[in-house]
Amino acid sequence: MDPRCPTRQLLDRIGTKWTSMAVKVLAEAPDELRFAELQRRIPGISQKMLSTTLQSLVRDGLVTRRVEPTVPPAVHYRLTDLGLSLESPLAALRVWAETHMTEIDRNNRLADEAPAR
Repeated sequence: MDPRCPTRQLLDRIGTKWTSMAVKVLAEAPDELRFAELQRRIPGISQKMLSTTLQSLVRDGLVTRRVEPTVPPAVHYRLTDLGLSLESPLAALRVWAETHMTEIDRNNRLADEAPAR
């Protein structure tokens, strides 16, 4: 695929597990979420990775960031309409993964057990 292909460009931006998880968590929230709450709801993500992921999502217009001028500042995140429109395709991918992951794991085990050619 050509590096200028829109599909490739989009997958480079949203194709990480952390992006998918952040979009899912924000889509499930009835309102804005603060950074610490997002981190609690995404098991295994580091503060640095969450910050990097959110910066990318904000830059792409998928998430809005609101800062309250308190000490320390309270930072809130919410999906934009564009970000909400991404949740449905990501949910379809999650369903596909849940349906087929056992088969993929089995294929990997069989490949690992096969004699080298």
